[in-house]
Amino acid sequence: MDRVQKKKIFSWALYDWANSAYSTTVMAGFFPIFFKMYWSHGTDSIVTTARLGTAISVSSLFVALLSPTLGVIADMNGYKKLFCVIFTLLGVLSCAWMGFIPAGDWWSAIWAYGLAMMAFNAASVFYDSLLPYVAEGKMMDYASSLGYAMGYLGGGVLFLINVLMYLFPASFGIADGPAAIKISFLTVAVWWLVFSFPLAKNVPEPAADGTSKNIFLLTQQSFATLKKTLRELYLEKNLLIYMISYWLYIDGVYTVMTMAVDYGVSIGLESKDLIAALLITQFIGFPCAYYFGTVTKRWGARKPILVCIAIYALTVIAATWMSQAWHFYLLATIIGMVQGGVQSLSRSLFGRMSPKEKSGEYFGLFNLVGRFASILGPLVVAVGVTVTGNSRLGMMGLLVLFISGGALLALVKEPALKME
Repeated sequence: MDRVQKKKIFSWALYDWANSAYSTTVMAGFFPIFFKMYWSHGTDSIVTTARLGTAISVSSLFVALLSPTLGVIADMNGYKKLFCVIFTLLGVLSCAWMGFIPAGDWWSAIWAYGLAMMAFNAASVFYDSLLPYVAEGKMMDYASSLGYAMGYLGGGVLFLINVLMYLFPASFGIADGPAAIKISFLTVAVWWLVFSFPLAKNVPEPAADGTSKNIFLLTQQSFATLKKTLRELYLEKNLLIYMISYWLYIDGVYTVMTMAVDYGVSIGLESKDLIAALLITQFIGFPCAYYFGTVTKRWGARKPILVCIAIYALTVIAATWMSQAWHFYLLATIIGMVQGGVQSLSRSLFGRMSPKEKSGEYFGLFNLVGRFASILGPLVVAVGVTVTGNSRLGMMGLLVLFISGGALLALVKEPALKME
């Protein structure tokens, strides 16, 4: 691997370091707690869980409907990096907005969170679609795992700083804990923006596949191309089975990521314990995500993913019995070991199974599947806790997703690794 390729891979992977500040500090960390205790103070926890789950589902639906078409347009006119930057800026502005929303204004908080999550997910579509142009063959597994490893480390570093701001506000010249959390949302915006610069500067925009600049013609062409791609996918049975299996198991993964803290609050755990558990996940996730990228030469990607899915299924069962803080710490350790692996290897496996010249289009579909998973999982949890009035029962539906997704993945034939 020459110096130019190393620079491209590192610059691309650094975007994971940048945007993981949002997924860690905002999505998984402070927002669920702050939404319940500050923006929805006095509201029943069942209601706030339903509101949060619904907001995540609506935001994911919007991205699911948008990303395939934008992916086709990006392929046609060479807009992959451009769209990544545009949605990054929207996410940055939405995070900054959260820092100025007053207590009790849960409606504005949900809007800001929904926009930020939509932008985060949409930017990820185009970030992922750049992967085949940054690395090929066995280097794709390495680059994908490096990205997730850097994401865990970068997200964990900023989250640790934000947690210290929250726990010891006076030491940072901050008035109190709520003010510290609001400032944390602003630090996420700055972090996300600044560390996105290397990708914008050093990763080249892939060449366009088409020549039309007319937005109406592009939209028309995108629907025609998307229809053709769906027909191709239907004929590619192996890739189709993988997409269905990914939809099922990643549904459970994303739901655990977005709803774990809310679940902990609902069963009575203290916020400091939940935050500590998230830090454990981040810093254990860093070396483990990188490690998963090194085992594919011997085991491929499919078998390690299956191991991760099995561990997730066992974790969901264990979570229903959780009652003490140390239980949450233990589960956070286990999740940290496999979360980055299942995400990074799923991404690189799909990258090797799909045509490189249509990466925007195919990764649009890949993220479409992921976004529909993000719609169903949180909605199942929201409906489950509303109907049963029991947060533990609401999480049990995820077990079916992990088992069925793993069973289908076992049928997938993994392509041989190219060794360039």
